[in-house]
Amino acid sequence: MSEGLAAATTLPATAAETSPDNPWPLQLLSQKLKMHIDRAPSAWVEGQVIELNRRGGNAYLTLRDIDAEISLPASVWTNVLDRQQTPLERGSRVVALLKAEFWLKTGRLSMSVKDIRPVGLGDLLARIERLRQALAAEGLFSDARKKRLPLLPHRIGLITGRDSDAKKDVLRNAALRWPAVEFEIREVAVQGNTAVAQIIAALQELDAHPVVDVIVITRGGGALEDLLPFSNEELIRAVSDAATPVVSAIGHEADRPILDDVADLRASTPTDAAKRIVPDVAEELTRVRQARDHLRRGVTRLVERETDRLAALRSRPVLASPEVMVDTRLDDVERLKGRSHAAINTAMARAADQLVHLKAQVRALSPQKTLDRGYAVVQLSDGESPDPGTRREVVRHPSQAPAGTPLTVRVAGGRFTAQSTGGQDPADN
Repeated sequence: MSEGLAAATTLPATAAETSPDNPWPLQLLSQKLKMHIDRAPSAWVEGQVIELNRRGGNAYLTLRDIDAEISLPASVWTNVLDRQQTPLERGSRVVALLKAEFWLKTGRLSMSVKDIRPVGLGDLLARIERLRQALAAEGLFSDARKKRLPLLPHRIGLITGRDSDAKKDVLRNAALRWPAVEFEIREVAVQGNTAVAQIIAALQELDAHPVVDVIVITRGGGALEDLLPFSNEELIRAVSDAATPVVSAIGHEADRPILDDVADLRASTPTDAAKRIVPDVAEELTRVRQARDHLRRGVTRLVERETDRLAALRSRPVLASPEVMVDTRLDDVERLKGRSHAAINTAMARAADQLVHLKAQVRALSPQKTLDRGYAVVQLSDGESPDPGTRREVVRHPSQAPAGTPLTVRVAGGRFTAQSTGGQDPADN
Protein backbone atom coordinates (compact mmCIF):
# COMPACT_ATOMS: atom_id res chain seq x y z
CA MET A 1 0.00 0.00 0.00
CA SER A 2 2.84 2.36 0.74
CA GLU A 3 4.16 1.70 -2.78
CA GLY A 4 0.76 2.70 -4.31
CA LEU A 5 0.72 5.91 -2.30
CA ALA A 6 4.26 6.68 -3.37
CA ALA A 7 3.31 6.11 -7.04
CA ALA A 8 0.23 8.38 -6.70
CA THR A 9 2.29 11.19 -5.32
CA THR A 10 4.64 11.06 -8.32
CA LEU A 11 1.88 11.29 -11.00
CA PRO A 12 1.63 14.59 -12.88
CA ALA A 13 -1.03 16.92 -11.48
CA THR A 14 -2.30 18.02 -14.91
CA ALA A 15 -2.51 16.53 -18.35
CA ALA A 16 -0.01 19.08 -19.64
CA GLU A 17 2.62 17.71 -17.24
CA THR A 18 2.37 14.12 -18.50
CA SER A 19 5.19 12.69 -20.60
CA PRO A 20 6.25 9.32 -22.09
CA ASP A 21 8.32 8.70 -18.98
CA ASN A 22 5.64 9.83 -16.56
CA PRO A 23 2.15 9.07 -18.03
CA TRP A 24 -1.25 8.98 -16.45
CA PRO A 25 -3.05 5.70 -15.91
CA LEU A 26 -6.08 5.37 -18.23
CA GLN A 27 -8.28 5.16 -15.17
CA LEU A 28 -7.14 8.60 -14.02
CA LEU A 29 -7.87 10.19 -17.40
CA SER A 30 -11.34 8.61 -17.46
CA GLN A 31 -12.06 9.81 -13.94
CA LYS A 32 -10.98 13.37 -14.73
CA LEU A 33 -13.06 13.39 -17.92
CA LYS A 34 -16.09 12.17 -16.06
CA MET A 35 -15.61 14.76 -13.31
CA HIS A 36 -15.29 17.53 -15.92
CA ILE A 37 -18.32 16.40 -17.91
CA ASP A 38 -20.44 15.87 -14.82
CA ARG A 39 -19.81 19.52 -13.88
CA ALA A 40 -21.12 20.71 -17.24
CA PRO A 41 -24.71 22.01 -16.84
CA SER A 42 -27.65 20.84 -18.87
CA ALA A 43 -28.58 22.96 -21.89
CA TRP A 44 -31.77 23.56 -23.82
CA VAL A 45 -31.20 23.12 -27.56
CA GLU A 46 -33.42 23.38 -30.61
CA GLY A 47 -33.38 20.92 -33.46
CA GLN A 48 -35.31 18.63 -35.73
CA VAL A 49 -35.91 14.95 -35.00
CA ILE A 50 -34.59 12.99 -37.98
CA GLU A 51 -34.47 9.52 -36.32
CA LEU A 52 -36.51 8.01 -33.47
CA ASN A 53 -36.31 4.40 -32.26
CA ARG A 54 -37.89 2.86 -29.16
CA ARG A 55 -36.15 -0.05 -27.46
CA GLY A 56 -37.86 -1.13 -24.30
CA GLY A 57 -37.62 1.56 -21.67
CA ASN A 58 -35.21 3.63 -23.73
CA ALA A 59 -35.56 5.54 -26.95
CA TYR A 60 -32.82 6.71 -29.23
CA LEU A 61 -33.19 9.78 -31.42
CA THR A 62 -31.02 11.97 -33.59
CA LEU A 63 -31.40 15.74 -33.58
CA ARG A 64 -30.26 17.91 -36.49
CA ASP A 65 -29.52 21.61 -36.40
CA ILE A 66 -32.12 23.79 -38.07
CA ASP A 67 -29.67 25.80 -40.19
CA ALA A 68 -26.53 23.65 -40.47
CA GLU A 69 -25.46 20.11 -41.38
CA ILE A 70 -24.84 19.12 -37.77
CA SER A 71 -26.57 16.25 -36.02
CA LEU A 72 -26.30 14.74 -32.58
CA PRO A 73 -27.50 11.34 -31.28
CA ALA A 74 -29.15 11.22 -27.87
CA SER A 75 -31.02 8.82 -25.62
CA VAL A 76 -34.23 9.45 -23.73
CA TRP A 77 -36.37 7.47 -21.33
CA THR A 78 -39.64 6.42 -22.90
CA ASN A 79 -41.58 7.88 -19.97
CA VAL A 80 -40.25 11.32 -21.03
CA LEU A 81 -41.68 10.73 -24.48
CA ASP A 82 -44.94 9.41 -23.12
CA ARG A 83 -45.57 12.72 -21.31
CA GLN A 84 -46.01 14.49 -24.65
CA GLN A 85 -49.58 15.27 -25.63
CA THR A 86 -48.70 14.85 -29.30
CA PRO A 87 -46.41 11.89 -30.07
CA LEU A 88 -43.06 12.88 -31.51
CA GLU A 89 -42.39 11.88 -35.09
CA ARG A 90 -39.58 12.18 -37.56
CA GLY A 91 -39.36 15.76 -38.79
CA SER A 92 -40.78 17.23 -35.58
CA ARG A 93 -39.16 20.47 -34.43
CA VAL A 94 -38.35 20.30 -30.74
CA VAL A 95 -36.46 21.88 -27.90
CA ALA A 96 -34.71 19.39 -25.63
CA LEU A 97 -32.87 19.62 -22.34
CA LEU A 98 -29.59 17.71 -22.94
CA LYS A 99 -27.03 16.56 -20.40
CA ALA A 100 -23.70 15.11 -21.42
CA GLU A 101 -22.82 11.80 -19.70
CA PHE A 102 -19.52 9.94 -19.69
CA TRP A 103 -19.41 6.18 -19.04
CA LEU A 104 -16.31 5.48 -17.02
CA LYS A 105 -15.79 1.81 -17.86
CA THR A 106 -16.32 2.08 -21.62
CA GLY A 107 -15.09 5.65 -22.12
CA ARG A 108 -18.23 6.42 -24.11
CA LEU A 109 -19.75 9.91 -24.23
CA SER A 110 -23.50 10.12 -24.73
CA MET A 111 -26.17 12.77 -24.63
CA SER A 112 -29.15 12.19 -22.37
CA VAL A 113 -32.47 13.95 -22.95
CA LYS A 114 -33.88 15.05 -19.62
CA ASP A 115 -36.90 16.82 -21.09
CA ILE A 116 -38.25 17.42 -24.57
CA ARG A 117 -41.00 19.66 -25.92
CA PRO A 118 -42.35 20.11 -29.43
CA VAL A 119 -42.14 23.58 -30.93
CA GLY A 120 -45.61 24.55 -32.08
CA LEU A 121 -46.69 27.12 -34.63
CA GLY A 122 -47.48 29.64 -31.91
CA ASP A 123 -43.99 29.27 -30.42
CA LEU A 124 -42.37 29.86 -33.84
CA LEU A 125 -44.51 32.92 -34.49
CA ALA A 126 -43.73 34.35 -31.06
CA ARG A 127 -40.02 33.75 -31.57
CA ILE A 128 -40.08 35.39 -35.00
CA GLU A 129 -41.97 38.38 -33.61
CA ARG A 130 -39.43 38.86 -30.78
CA LEU A 131 -36.60 38.78 -33.29
CA ARG A 132 -38.49 41.20 -35.55
CA GLN A 133 -38.91 43.68 -32.70
CA ALA A 134 -35.28 43.39 -31.63
CA LEU A 135 -34.00 44.04 -35.17
CA ALA A 136 -36.43 46.91 -35.62
CA ALA A 137 -35.10 48.47 -32.41
CA GLU A 138 -31.61 48.36 -33.98
CA GLY A 139 -32.90 50.36 -36.93
CA LEU A 140 -32.42 47.61 -39.55
CA PHE A 141 -35.90 48.27 -40.97
CA SER A 142 -35.58 52.06 -41.11
CA ASP A 143 -36.67 53.75 -44.34
CA ALA A 144 -33.44 55.73 -44.28
CA ARG A 145 -31.54 52.49 -44.94
CA LYS A 146 -33.65 51.55 -47.96
CA LYS A 147 -31.82 51.84 -51.29
CA ARG A 148 -33.59 53.04 -54.42
CA LEU A 149 -33.95 50.47 -57.21
CA PRO A 150 -32.57 51.46 -60.63
CA LEU A 151 -35.13 52.39 -63.28
CA LEU A 152 -33.69 49.84 -65.72
CA PRO A 153 -31.13 47.47 -64.15
CA HIS A 154 -28.25 46.35 -66.34
CA ARG A 155 -28.42 42.85 -64.92
CA ILE A 156 -30.61 41.31 -62.22
CA GLY A 157 -29.29 38.86 -59.66
CA LEU A 158 -31.81 36.12 -58.89
CA ILE A 159 -31.55 33.81 -55.87
CA THR A 160 -34.14 31.06 -56.10
CA GLY A 161 -34.78 27.36 -55.72
CA ARG A 162 -33.56 24.85 -58.28
CA ASP A 163 -35.95 24.75 -61.23
CA SER A 164 -38.67 26.30 -59.08
CA ASP A 165 -41.95 27.82 -60.19
CA ALA A 166 -40.89 31.11 -58.56
CA LYS A 167 -37.84 31.24 -60.82
CA LYS A 168 -39.96 30.60 -63.91
CA ASP A 169 -42.48 33.27 -62.88
CA VAL A 170 -39.80 35.93 -62.43
CA LEU A 171 -37.99 35.10 -65.68
CA ARG A 172 -41.17 34.86 -67.76
CA ASN A 173 -42.87 38.01 -66.47
CA ALA A 174 -39.69 40.08 -66.56
CA ALA A 175 -39.05 39.03 -70.19
CA LEU A 176 -42.64 39.88 -71.11
CA ARG A 177 -42.22 43.38 -69.69
CA TRP A 178 -38.68 44.00 -70.97
CA PRO A 179 -37.44 41.43 -73.51
CA ALA A 180 -33.80 42.56 -73.26
CA VAL A 181 -33.58 41.92 -69.52
CA GLU A 182 -30.53 39.94 -68.30
CA PHE A 183 -30.29 37.72 -65.21
CA GLU A 184 -27.48 36.35 -63.08
CA ILE A 185 -29.10 33.29 -61.48
CA ARG A 186 -28.01 31.44 -58.36
CA GLU A 187 -30.00 28.28 -57.57
CA VAL A 188 -29.89 27.37 -53.87
CA ALA A 189 -31.83 25.44 -51.28
CA VAL A 190 -34.76 27.58 -50.15
CA GLN A 191 -35.76 25.42 -47.19
CA GLY A 192 -34.05 23.05 -44.85
CA ASN A 193 -30.95 23.31 -42.75
CA THR A 194 -28.63 24.31 -45.60
CA ALA A 195 -30.85 27.07 -46.99
CA VAL A 196 -29.49 29.95 -44.90
CA ALA A 197 -25.83 29.26 -45.66
CA GLN A 198 -26.47 28.83 -49.40
CA ILE A 199 -28.62 31.95 -49.66
CA ILE A 200 -26.04 34.07 -47.81
CA ALA A 201 -23.22 32.77 -50.03
CA ALA A 202 -25.23 33.53 -53.19
CA LEU A 203 -26.15 36.99 -51.86
CA GLN A 204 -22.55 37.90 -51.12
CA GLU A 205 -21.42 36.63 -54.52
CA LEU A 206 -24.04 38.65 -56.40
CA ASP A 207 -23.44 41.70 -54.22
CA ALA A 208 -19.79 41.66 -55.31
CA HIS A 209 -20.70 41.16 -58.99
CA PRO A 210 -19.74 44.34 -60.92
CA VAL A 211 -22.75 44.43 -63.28
CA VAL A 212 -25.57 43.26 -60.97
CA ASP A 213 -27.72 46.29 -60.11
CA VAL A 214 -30.44 44.61 -58.05
CA ILE A 215 -30.85 41.23 -56.31
CA VAL A 216 -34.13 39.32 -56.02
CA ILE A 217 -34.55 36.62 -53.37
CA THR A 218 -37.63 34.55 -54.18
CA ARG A 219 -39.42 31.31 -53.53
CA GLY A 220 -42.99 30.06 -53.71
CA GLY A 221 -45.36 29.74 -50.81
CA GLY A 222 -45.21 27.06 -48.16
CA ALA A 223 -45.79 26.21 -44.55
CA LEU A 224 -44.36 28.42 -41.83
CA GLU A 225 -41.59 25.90 -41.16
CA ASP A 226 -40.57 26.01 -44.82
CA LEU A 227 -40.23 29.79 -44.75
CA LEU A 228 -38.22 29.93 -41.51
CA PRO A 229 -34.84 30.40 -43.27
CA PHE A 230 -36.09 33.79 -44.48
CA SER A 231 -36.54 34.91 -40.87
CA ASN A 232 -33.06 33.79 -39.84
CA GLU A 233 -31.11 36.54 -38.07
CA GLU A 234 -27.87 35.79 -39.90
CA LEU A 235 -29.56 36.10 -43.28
CA ILE A 236 -31.37 39.29 -42.23
CA ARG A 237 -28.09 40.95 -41.22
CA ALA A 238 -26.42 39.84 -44.45
CA VAL A 239 -29.21 41.50 -46.48
CA SER A 240 -28.93 44.64 -44.36
CA ASP A 241 -25.18 44.83 -45.04
CA ALA A 242 -25.52 44.33 -48.82
CA ALA A 243 -24.52 47.32 -50.96
CA THR A 244 -26.81 46.24 -53.83
CA PRO A 245 -30.58 46.83 -53.50
CA VAL A 246 -32.41 43.63 -52.47
CA VAL A 247 -35.98 42.69 -53.37
CA SER A 248 -37.84 40.13 -51.25
CA ALA A 249 -40.44 38.01 -53.05
CA ILE A 250 -41.26 35.18 -50.67
CA GLY A 251 -44.46 33.13 -50.87
CA HIS A 252 -47.79 34.84 -51.20
CA GLU A 253 -49.33 38.08 -49.97
CA ALA A 254 -50.16 36.58 -46.55
CA ASP A 255 -46.59 35.35 -45.95
CA ARG A 256 -44.49 37.86 -44.05
CA PRO A 257 -40.97 36.65 -43.15
CA ILE A 258 -38.57 39.13 -41.58
CA LEU A 259 -36.73 39.33 -44.90
CA ASP A 260 -39.65 41.43 -46.19
CA ASP A 261 -38.95 44.08 -43.54
CA VAL A 262 -35.21 44.43 -44.13
CA ALA A 263 -35.31 44.24 -47.94
CA ASP A 264 -35.20 47.48 -49.90
CA LEU A 265 -38.42 46.45 -51.63
CA ARG A 266 -41.04 43.85 -50.74
CA ALA A 267 -42.91 42.13 -53.55
CA SER A 268 -46.04 40.23 -52.61
CA THR A 269 -45.28 37.36 -55.05
CA PRO A 270 -42.52 36.37 -57.50
CA THR A 271 -44.71 37.66 -60.33
CA ASP A 272 -45.06 41.00 -58.55
CA ALA A 273 -41.28 41.15 -58.17
CA ALA A 274 -40.85 40.85 -61.94
CA LYS A 275 -43.26 43.75 -62.40
CA ARG A 276 -41.46 45.90 -59.84
CA ILE A 277 -37.85 45.48 -61.00
CA VAL A 278 -38.19 46.21 -64.72
CA PRO A 279 -40.48 48.66 -66.53
CA ASP A 280 -43.05 47.54 -69.08
CA VAL A 281 -41.62 48.25 -72.54
CA ALA A 282 -45.12 48.81 -73.97
CA GLU A 283 -45.94 51.32 -71.24
CA GLU A 284 -42.60 53.07 -71.70
CA LEU A 285 -43.08 53.30 -75.47
CA THR A 286 -46.56 54.73 -74.86
CA ARG A 287 -45.09 57.29 -72.48
CA VAL A 288 -42.41 58.18 -75.02
CA ARG A 289 -45.07 58.70 -77.69
CA GLN A 290 -47.15 60.77 -75.30
CA ALA A 291 -44.13 62.83 -74.36
CA ARG A 292 -43.24 63.39 -78.02
CA ASP A 293 -46.83 64.40 -78.80
CA HIS A 294 -46.87 66.75 -75.83
CA LEU A 295 -43.54 68.23 -76.90
CA ARG A 296 -44.71 68.59 -80.51
CA ARG A 297 -47.89 70.36 -79.39
CA GLY A 298 -45.89 72.63 -77.15
CA VAL A 299 -43.47 73.56 -79.94
CA THR A 300 -46.36 74.09 -82.38
CA ARG A 301 -48.14 76.38 -79.93
CA LEU A 302 -44.94 78.30 -79.32
CA VAL A 303 -44.27 78.77 -83.04
CA GLU A 304 -47.87 79.83 -83.68
CA ARG A 305 -47.83 82.27 -80.79
CA GLU A 306 -44.55 83.81 -81.92
CA THR A 307 -45.80 83.95 -85.52
CA ASP A 308 -48.85 85.88 -84.37
CA ARG A 309 -46.64 88.22 -82.41
CA LEU A 310 -44.45 88.85 -85.48
CA ALA A 311 -47.54 89.49 -87.62
CA ALA A 312 -48.86 91.95 -85.04
CA LEU A 313 -45.53 93.73 -84.93
CA ARG A 314 -45.28 93.88 -88.71
CA SER A 315 -48.78 95.33 -88.92
CA ARG A 316 -47.83 98.33 -86.80
CA PRO A 317 -47.35 101.57 -88.78
CA VAL A 318 -43.74 101.93 -87.76
CA LEU A 319 -42.90 98.58 -89.37
CA ALA A 320 -45.48 98.64 -92.16
CA SER A 321 -44.17 102.06 -93.42
CA PRO A 322 -40.84 102.77 -91.71
CA GLU A 323 -40.30 105.93 -93.90
CA VAL A 324 -43.23 107.59 -92.11
CA MET A 325 -41.14 107.81 -88.98
CA VAL A 326 -38.26 109.38 -90.95
CA ASP A 327 -40.58 111.81 -92.74
CA THR A 328 -42.14 112.84 -89.47
CA ARG A 329 -38.76 113.50 -87.95
CA LEU A 330 -37.70 115.39 -91.10
CA ASP A 331 -40.72 117.66 -90.80
CA ASP A 332 -39.88 118.22 -87.17
CA VAL A 333 -36.32 119.13 -88.09
CA GLU A 334 -37.42 121.52 -90.83
CA ARG A 335 -39.92 123.16 -88.50
CA LEU A 336 -37.28 123.54 -85.81
CA LYS A 337 -34.83 124.93 -88.36
CA GLY A 338 -37.38 127.53 -89.45
CA ARG A 339 -38.07 128.51 -85.90
CA SER A 340 -34.36 128.74 -85.20
CA HIS A 341 -33.73 130.96 -88.25
CA ALA A 342 -36.68 133.19 -87.33
CA ALA A 343 -35.48 133.47 -83.75
CA ILE A 344 -31.94 134.32 -84.88
CA ASN A 345 -33.15 136.91 -87.42
CA THR A 346 -35.38 138.52 -84.83
CA ALA A 347 -32.53 138.62 -82.34
CA MET A 348 -30.18 140.13 -84.99
CA ALA A 349 -32.69 142.78 -85.99
CA ARG A 350 -33.35 143.74 -82.41
CA ALA A 351 -29.61 143.87 -81.72
CA ALA A 352 -29.05 146.04 -84.87
CA ASP A 353 -31.73 148.49 -83.75
CA GLN A 354 -30.23 148.62 -80.33
CA LEU A 355 -26.80 149.25 -81.82
CA VAL A 356 -28.12 152.16 -83.95
CA HIS A 357 -29.78 153.62 -80.91
CA LEU A 358 -26.61 153.31 -78.89
CA LYS A 359 -24.57 154.83 -81.69
CA ALA A 360 -26.97 157.75 -81.78
CA GLN A 361 -26.64 158.19 -78.03
CA VAL A 362 -22.87 158.00 -78.23
CA ARG A 363 -22.75 160.47 -81.06
CA ALA A 364 -25.11 162.84 -79.26
CA LEU A 365 -22.76 162.89 -76.33
CA SER A 366 -19.57 163.21 -78.40
CA PRO A 367 -17.45 166.48 -78.30
CA GLN A 368 -17.96 166.88 -82.06
CA LYS A 369 -21.71 167.33 -81.62
CA THR A 370 -21.03 169.93 -78.99
CA LEU A 371 -18.75 171.80 -81.42
CA ASP A 372 -21.41 171.50 -84.12
CA ARG A 373 -23.76 173.44 -81.88
CA GLY A 374 -21.33 176.44 -81.89
CA TYR A 375 -19.12 175.71 -78.96
CA ALA A 376 -15.30 175.88 -79.13
CA VAL A 377 -12.54 174.21 -77.20
CA VAL A 378 -9.64 176.53 -76.22
CA GLN A 379 -6.34 174.84 -75.52
CA LEU A 380 -2.97 176.15 -74.63
CA SER A 381 -0.57 175.88 -77.48
CA ASP A 382 2.26 173.32 -77.30
CA GLY A 383 4.85 174.34 -74.76
CA GLU A 384 2.71 177.05 -73.27
CA SER A 385 1.18 175.09 -70.45
CA PRO A 386 2.40 175.90 -66.96
CA ASP A 387 2.90 172.23 -66.45
CA PRO A 388 5.48 170.97 -68.92
CA GLY A 389 4.08 167.43 -68.74
CA THR A 390 0.70 168.51 -70.16
CA ARG A 391 0.20 169.03 -73.89
CA ARG A 392 -2.55 171.31 -75.21
CA GLU A 393 -4.23 171.74 -71.91
CA VAL A 394 -7.84 172.86 -72.12
CA VAL A 395 -8.29 176.40 -70.83
CA ARG A 396 -10.96 176.31 -68.18
CA HIS A 397 -10.20 179.61 -66.37
CA PRO A 398 -8.96 183.00 -67.54
CA SER A 399 -6.08 182.78 -65.20
CA GLN A 400 -4.71 179.94 -67.33
CA ALA A 401 -4.29 182.31 -70.31
CA PRO A 402 -2.87 185.72 -69.34
CA ALA A 403 -2.56 188.31 -72.02
CA GLY A 404 -0.26 187.37 -74.83
CA THR A 405 -0.68 183.57 -74.24
CA PRO A 406 -0.78 181.65 -77.56
CA LEU A 407 -3.90 179.55 -77.83
CA THR A 408 -5.35 176.87 -80.09
CA VAL A 409 -9.06 177.13 -80.70
CA ARG A 410 -10.94 174.06 -81.94
CA VAL A 411 -14.31 174.66 -83.59
CA ALA A 412 -16.70 172.43 -85.56
CA GLY A 413 -14.93 173.09 -88.85
CA GLY A 414 -11.34 172.72 -87.57
CA ARG A 415 -8.92 174.65 -85.50
CA PHE A 416 -6.94 177.87 -85.56
CA THR A 417 -4.47 179.71 -83.34
CA ALA A 418 -5.10 182.84 -81.31
CA GLN A 419 -3.49 184.98 -78.66
CA SER A 420 -5.02 185.85 -75.31
CA THR A 421 -5.62 189.57 -74.60
CA GLY A 422 -6.15 188.88 -70.95
CA GLY A 423 -9.15 187.70 -69.08
CA GLN A 424 -11.77 188.75 -66.60
CA ASP A 425 -13.05 186.73 -63.60
CA PRO A 426 -16.75 185.97 -64.05
CA ALA A 427 -17.30 187.04 -60.52
CA ASP A 428 -16.47 190.56 -61.47
CA ASN A 429 -19.49 190.85 -63.83
